[in-house]
Order: sequence, then C-alpha cells, then structure tokens
Amino acid sequence: MTCSSTLKPGWSPMTVGLMVLGFIVFWPLGLAMLAYILWGDRFHSVAQDARRQWDQSPMKRGFQTGDFQSQGFGRTGNTAFDDYRARELKRLEEERARLDTMRAEFDDFLRELRRAKDQDEFDRFMADKGHGPARDAPA
Repeated sequence: MTCSSTLKPGWSPMTVGLMVLGFIVFWPLGLAMLAYILWGDRFHSVAQDARRQWDQSPMKRGFQTGDFQSQGFGRTGNTAFDDYRARELKRLEEERARLDTMRAEFDDFLRELRRAKDQDEFDRFMADKGHGPARDAPA
C-alpha cells in the first residue's frame, strides 16, 4: 500500500497535528505551519509574481552582464548623463589604480627604510659589544 496524498494547505487533522507538534518542538515551526495552513494556497502565486518581476527588472540584466555601472540598472535613459558618468567612473578607476601603485611604492620604501634602520641598530649593538661592525660574508 502506498501513500500518494500530499500535504495541502487547510485545516485537516494532519496539518493541525503538524502545527501542534511544531509548537511543541520549536515554536517558529508551529508558526510556519500555521502560516502555511492559512495562506499556503497563495504562496504559489506569490512566487510566480516575484519571478515575473525579477525577470523584468533591470537589476537582473545588470547581474547577468556583470556590468553594474554602465549597463543594467545603472542607466538613466539620458545618454549625455550616462556618457558623463561613464567617463567619470573611468577617470576614478584610473586614479584608484594610480593611488594603488603609489601605495605599493611607499610600502616598498618603508620596508627598505626599516631594513636600513634594523641594520644600523644591529651595527650599533655589535660595536657596543666590541665585535666591530657586522660584515657581509665574503663571496
């Protein structure tokens, strides 16, 4: 014997039992079951409406193309403004790249400065101990 019945929204002994069991085990499960009993028949149409709105949204096109700024939902419809904005965004990206390069150069400078300072402190330590300045190993 097979059980082919499915759980349908509405006040049936099965749904009421699951709701009570849900409240006993963990109250949000019971609350979810109560919502399913009351509004479960509407969930399917809500999901369809949400899917239809997502399919028509410009945000979806932006996610699909991967270009969120110049295409997709970023376009205003005013071509002059959109062109201006695209130029400004490009300029800002170039400025950011230039600043990143400067930051990397500065980090290298600081690293070399710390190395020189460490070497100076080590040479001073060795001189204070009477070992003389540290010498590089002969090649």
